[in-house]
Amino acid sequence: MRKIFNNRWFLLVFISLTWGSSFILIKKSLLVFSPYEIGAIRVVGSGLILAIIGIPTLLRMRRNTLFWIIIAGFFGNFLPMFLFPIAQTQVSSSLAGILDSLVPIFILIFGFVFFGIKSKFTQVLGAVIGFIGAASLIFFTKGNSENSQFGYAMLIILGGASYAINSLIVKEKLPNLDAIKLTAAVYSFWAIPSLVILYFTGMIQNFEMKTAYVEPLFYMAFLTVFGTAIAMLLYFKLIQNTSAVFASISSYLLPVVAIIWGILDGEEFSFWYILGAILILIGIYLIREKPNSPKIVPK
Repeated sequence: MRKIFNNRWFLLVFISLTWGSSFILIKKSLLVFSPYEIGAIRVVGSGLILAIIGIPTLLRMRRNTLFWIIIAGFFGNFLPMFLFPIAQTQVSSSLAGILDSLVPIFILIFGFVFFGIKSKFTQVLGAVIGFIGAASLIFFTKGNSENSQFGYAMLIILGGASYAINSLIVKEKLPNLDAIKLTAAVYSFWAIPSLVILYFTGMIQNFEMKTAYVEPLFYMAFLTVFGTAIAMLLYFKLIQNTSAVFASISSYLLPVVAIIWGILDGEEFSFWYILGAILILIGIYLIREKPNSPKIVPK
């Protein structure tokens, strides 16, 4: 079993299937819960599940490590949990999945800007092609009609950029921290502000179990346990075992899974979806190529 969970391809497929399904689960959860309730429940639930490991880890942590834990958690485990549900009040689950696949492109850009990670020309070209694909999706789909969804689509892109920052911090600043402790510490910390948000939504004080809540609650439970806590744990492990760029290859499969769920749920699927998705995937393909390794000059 340990060999399976250490296999990078198993981790990659599991993460892609789980996160690819999260968009349709968010859509179904929005039938009953508000975007802020969904985001807060995901973080609080994960924090409670992992608190037995996370709290002792936080208490023993060095100040510098704690700083990067908090920053990484904000960008990867807190902010996106609210951005995606808010965006999906107006954006379809399949479109959200396609736009979220821009993560490797942001990793390339932020890796160069913040960590000085150099890239090849083909990778830069891939970033340009990927953004052209995203632009075609935003400007030419039905979402840019009378009731413009441009701002909501941009929230998806902001969420992808946020995940990219998280991936780079984990790889560059927290490479030696055990993936379980890392995940537990992150969610244990950010569960506190999320619980405050959940309180102010009024859900804690006013919740009443109704028949209409049963199915959405099931979706929320699956989303919290598998799509948040377990998937993020395995994602951190994959980043540490490989690289942020390799881990982001899940972006190949993620939109495919999201599109399939969207079609099964009766969502509209147009030519622009296909064109945009193809351009983004071509961009990711070009980006996945590793940068030139530094040459060792003999002394």
